[in-house]
Amino acid sequence: MYNIAVIPGDGTGPEVVREGLKVLNAASQKFSFDYELTEYDFGGERYLRTGEILPREGLQELGHYDAIYLGAIGHPDCPPGLLEKGILLTIRFELDLYINLRPVKLYPGVDCPLKDKGPDDVDFVVVRENTEDLYVGAGGVYKKGTPDEVAVQESINTRKGVERCVRYAFETAKARNRQNKVTLCAKTNVLTYAHDLWERTFYEVAEEYPGITADYAHVDATCMWMVKNPEWFDVIVTTNMFGDIITDLGAMIQGGMGIAAGGNINPEGTAMFEPIGGSAPKYTDQNVINPIAAIASCQMMLAQLGETQAADSVERAIIDVVSTKMKSMDAGRMGYSTSEVGDLVAEAVAVD
Repeated sequence: MYNIAVIPGDGTGPEVVREGLKVLNAASQKFSFDYELTEYDFGGERYLRTGEILPREGLQELGHYDAIYLGAIGHPDCPPGLLEKGILLTIRFELDLYINLRPVKLYPGVDCPLKDKGPDDVDFVVVRENTEDLYVGAGGVYKKGTPDEVAVQESINTRKGVERCVRYAFETAKARNRQNKVTLCAKTNVLTYAHDLWERTFYEVAEEYPGITADYAHVDATCMWMVKNPEWFDVIVTTNMFGDIITDLGAMIQGGMGIAAGGNINPEGTAMFEPIGGSAPKYTDQNVINPIAAIASCQMMLAQLGETQAADSVERAIIDVVSTKMKSMDAGRMGYSTSEVGDLVAEAVAVD
């Protein structure tokens, strides 16, 4: 029995979560596991109604679940960053979800904007540190609103935080058993304090994995090679800030935000899974948004819970639907409605 917290969230979040749960139900019936869902209404509507973002007791409850399934956070009537910091970052930091795991995988039949690149070329994983760096919020503002204003935002990096992230990346490469390579993405020639810590830690941990190649690339070079030669990468490990940037680039080369999923993971605790495309409020309640990213998030959740057969089946079902049925990954151009895409994937799991 798995206890799963569900946060449908804002905009199109509830729509895509509904389809992910439809597929989860199909997988549970096919592979004989049980689960119990508890829904939370954290998001913009709750804030506008009550003035409450994420109550302390709610946060404590979330930490006791096996997994958290999130739709999207972001409401056009709320101040920018309020919900994202108050819900997403708070959950990540308070529950110590120190790994942000982002597969970048191009499925057959999905259009890739890169010339002459196919599924064999775009298949890597980004391991992003998720609880340190600039996102800690250390710093401040002096003389705000004046010509003499000073704003400081500090990058906080600890040996513990860096090492556990790097180690997770090497373990991921070992489990993938594909190229057996981990690339550190940093900027050691300019950020000489923080990224010296990253580089030293990276190569020290690498000594414990003699069968895995340790590679390095500056962040600007990483962006360049992700576009020119994505096949060079197997596992990329990087800082919170750089990871935030390169994973959106990764989403584009795998077919767009409609198909990209991510996990926020504490390997010793709970984990939260979400589509990365945001709440897309302009498509709310139109039944046209692509739910594949949310379904892929469910697939990642199943893998994290140890339901490997179910996770593999869901991925095969996703590949079948996107490669043989859907016309596009873009909202309103899929050839099917949101709910119909969910039906197709659920049916494919049932007959897999």
